[in-house]
Formats: sequence, structure tokens, C-alpha cells
Amino acid sequence: MSGQRVAVIIGGASGIGWASAGKLAAEGCRVVIADRNVDGARERAAELGAPHTWAQVEVTDEDSVARLFDDVVAREGGVHVVVNCAGFSGFGLITDLAAEDFRSVIDVCLTGAFLVMKHAGRHLREGGTVVSLTSLNARQPAIGMSSYCAAKAGLSMLTEVAALEMGPRGIRVNAVAPGFVHTPLTEGAAAVPGVVDEYVENTVLGRAGTPEDIADAVAFLCSEKSSWLTGEVLDLNGGAHLKRYPNIHAHLTKLLGQ
Repeated sequence: MSGQRVAVIIGGASGIGWASAGKLAAEGCRVVIADRNVDGARERAAELGAPHTWAQVEVTDEDSVARLFDDVVAREGGVHVVVNCAGFSGFGLITDLAAEDFRSVIDVCLTGAFLVMKHAGRHLREGGTVVSLTSLNARQPAIGMSSYCAAKAGLSMLTEVAALEMGPRGIRVNAVAPGFVHTPLTEGAAAVPGVVDEYVENTVLGRAGTPEDIADAVAFLCSEKSSWLTGEVLDLNGGAHLKRYPNIHAHLTKLLGQ
């Protein structure tokens, strides 16, 4: 294995994951872009060029997650940085939401994060680091987003527990909690008239975020500059946590004329 740190970016084929992959590659990491989107992961790895590689992973499948880390360690000789950006959101009032729809978000955003921490933690050594992407919705509720809010709140606490458990081995575990960022994940909400405007109105710094805003924070948490930081959930939302979350349900209801 070379002297480069090996960074596994889960959900690295798009959005914040892709921005984080590019940032860590620029800072000297050997990046593995892991994603359920095989074509996307392969294309992104090709954009980065050698020695960066790609892998397929499905975070809801424990065997898939275990195999990812086993394969990376066998091929690269170890893993030093893990960034988990896998996630998606559902929408629906609690009284209308099907249990399976609620569960599907929990499976990816919370149980999937647990599986990543579990199997990454078995391979990381002293100096290793895990960074998860939680959300402003971990602390700020949104009508119609019960599954996402619950999953991300759970991930914030899971981050703290993992930091407690892995800290004695010299492994740091942190998270970034973004506000509204323009990514493929938020395209649906952003397409509803009024949602982005209301979000910006309720953001102290007056703009939505970019994937690069979040990638800079991820890179910091993965670096030696944060060597005394663990168990932290970093609010990165332009001050939106100081105000209120947009009422997406009201905007959607208006759009549909209900």
C-alpha cells in the first residue's frame, strides 16, 4: 500500500458525496467511490482518474456493506477515512404514510449508517475517521417528513455513541448536518414553487448551500486539523437552524390545488 490515506465515499456518485470525493482526492487521498449506482460510480472514478477506484454497495444489505470494506482492505491494504452520504427522503403526513414507506427511509438513512459504522469500524485503525451526513432535519421538524427527520435525528445520536465506542481505539466519528443544498436529493422539493424562496428567507446568510460547502467541512473533519474533535454534529446551514423550516406540505397542497 502507498502512503496515501484510503477514503471510501459511500453515495459518492452524485451530490455531496461526489463533491466530497473530489475534495479528498485533491487533498491526497486515494478515493473509492462506492454507490448503488454502478454506472455513476464507474464514471466518477474515471473522472478522478488513477489511482482512484469505484465499488458497488447497497447500504440496506449488510453482506454488501461487509463485502465493500473487506474488498477495499484486501485491494488497498487498509482504509483510513469513511464518508457516508447515502440517503433519501420520503414525504407524507403521519396519518397517511404507509409503514413500509416510513421504514424504507429508516433502512437507508439510519440502519444503513449503522451498518457502515459497524463494518468500517472493524477495519479502521488508530487515526481513522468516519463522517456521516445527517441533516438540519435532525433538529428542525418538517411537516410531512417524519421518516427523514426521525432517521436523521437517530443518526446524530448514533454518531455520538459510535464516537464513545471507537474513541479508545483512536478512531474519530463525526457528522455534518447540512441545511438545504442543491443536489439530486433535493430536486423534488426545489421544484415545488415557493419552497426554495421560503428556505432562503429563513436562512440567516440568505442563500441555499452548495455541495462544495459541505465537502469543505467533510474534508476538515477527515483531516489532522480536527484531530481533537469527535462525537460532533456540525450544523452547516447558513444559520437556518436559528429560524424555522419551510412548510413544504403547504406549498405542495397549494400547487395541487387541494
